[in-house]
Amino acid sequence: MAGFDDGKDDGALRTIGEVSEALGIKPHVLRYWEAQFPLLKPLKRSGGRRYYRASDVALVETIDRLVNREGYTLKGAEAVLRASAKSGLDRRSEDRRAGADRRAAAEPADTPGVRLLVSEGPDMAEVIAGLKAVRARLAAALEA
Repeated sequence: MAGFDDGKDDGALRTIGEVSEALGIKPHVLRYWEAQFPLLKPLKRSGGRRYYRASDVALVETIDRLVNREGYTLKGAEAVLRASAKSGLDRRSEDRRAGADRRAAAEPADTPGVRLLVSEGPDMAEVIAGLKAVRARLAAALEA
């Protein structure tokens, strides 16, 4: 976690200025990230003053690492965070954009044995076997 040198406990709430200074990220970028990442929700008090919890600061550090050091786009970083949302970063009760139908595995009628695995944690061996089956079918179709 960021090294705060203000004498507060590690779990203390931090203002946007304190987080900005400690992480080297400008306040307007932090405010923009709040709009782009639904997982990032600092507390807002009267007058709109933001207070970041320790978990918010850790999330900002992760976003900074993904975007500025690993080269992810904002959408790509959000996808990585959503994939790891089971780690306790996600404080939302329900994602309105993620329907159960998109998460379920679907098996097209014309390709038996090949499953579409969207967001469930698939067994890699299953995925590889499915891809090999598709490759074999494509090769057979091209030879015909």
